[in-house]
Amino acid sequence: MALRYALLAALHEAPATGYELTQRFRSRLANVWNASHQQVYRELARLLQDNKLLVETVEQSDKPDKKRYHLTLSGKKDLQDWLNQPQSRPPVRDPLLVKLFAGDLLESEVLREDLEQLKQDWLAQLGYFRSIEHTYFRQPDALSRQYRLQYMALRRGVTQITAGLEWIEEVEATLEDLDNAP
Repeated sequence: MALRYALLAALHEAPATGYELTQRFRSRLANVWNASHQQVYRELARLLQDNKLLVETVEQSDKPDKKRYHLTLSGKKDLQDWLNQPQSRPPVRDPLLVKLFAGDLLESEVLREDLEQLKQDWLAQLGYFRSIEHTYFRQPDALSRQYRLQYMALRRGVTQITAGLEWIEEVEATLEDLDNAP
């Protein structure tokens, strides 16, 4: 999936400035797509050039004018066409899994350190997702279709991390068994 469609989807929800889009990618879209400020602006320029977006200049008295991006009919059609295509699962490229695959060449302590770092990263991400859940999705059953489906995207991230944390416990127990084996 290209950043292009993540931006079109975000702008389908509501027009926004580049800054606002970047903030959405850091908050509500954190589980959906990771994009830097530069990547967002570069892709917005391409989408404008391709006539998928319109830009509205919003005057501000105390700051430079804002550019608010709106989806065009062509942009909406492009998004709908993409949404209707079957999507394949992204490839797995996980260095920790490679380490486990050749783990007999490593000391268990090295693997434990990697697992601990991953656990801390996932716990932080889980906390962040929980804060998004608390801020935007307090009563999921009362949400509109659009936001309820967005909530399901967030739930996928929560359940993946939860399963990942359980997997870490399983790997740690396996390392313990292997280290204590005669």
